[in-house]
Formats: sequence, C-alpha cells, structure tokens
Amino acid sequence: MAQYLNATTLLELARLAEARASAPCVCTKTPLDGWQSQPLSLDETQFDEIGTLRPEEHAEPTFSEYLPDKTSYWSPNAPIAPRFFPYNRCAVWACRLCGRLYLHYTEGGGYFVDRRIRAVKAELIEDVPLPP
Repeated sequence: MAQYLNATTLLELARLAEARASAPCVCTKTPLDGWQSQPLSLDETQFDEIGTLRPEEHAEPTFSEYLPDKTSYWSPNAPIAPRFFPYNRCAVWACRLCGRLYLHYTEGGGYFVDRRIRAVKAELIEDVPLPP
C-alpha cells in the first residue's frame, strides 16, 4: 500500500513541488484546477504515485464533503480537505515532466466508473477535523 500522507505532509510536498515548478504545466491541455474526468490524452506513465490520502485505520472513509463559502465539488477554489470526500480516497501523483502534484481517484456510480484528477495547490489545502 502507498504511504499515507496527512494534511501537513501533503502541504509540505505541495509547497516544495510548487517552488520547483518554474515553467507552466504542459502535462495536459485540459485545466485541472478543479476536479475533471481524467482526459483520455493524459499519459499516466508520466506520473509516479507518491502516496495516498486514504487512512489505513478506516475501513470505509466518510462520504461527507467539506465545501464552505458556497463552493461546489467542481469549483477550482474548493478546499482540499484530506479527511473529507473525495480526498480521503485519493492517490497523490507527481508528474515527472513538471514536478507538480495531482490528486487521483475513481468515482464509481451505479452504471459508470469515472477516473478523476485535480491539481494540488498548496493554498487550498485545509486540515479540517471530521465532526464528532
């Protein structure tokens, strides 16, 4: 299993990746600021999985979402709250070309499976505790 990354570690890795990235990302032509269905043109071989936000101690992470200030799931400015859905089901990928981090998970519905991806931005990471 991939190494578990808590919010603090994810924030440190995101800041480091952003500091190293000097050129605009050309990994994909589709903007990935908010959640997107993974573009068919995205070459997964250019990414390394560096960890997971899925904690081992929870057999089934919560489906509760953290969306303050009228943000939506698809909003580019929606917070990245690792304890909440869908982040608590994400792998963290690093692009070999640009060094940036991306979140990746598979959304499964009744009749579909959708691989989704979102760029990690350090300023959006929030360490919010789950409600009791």
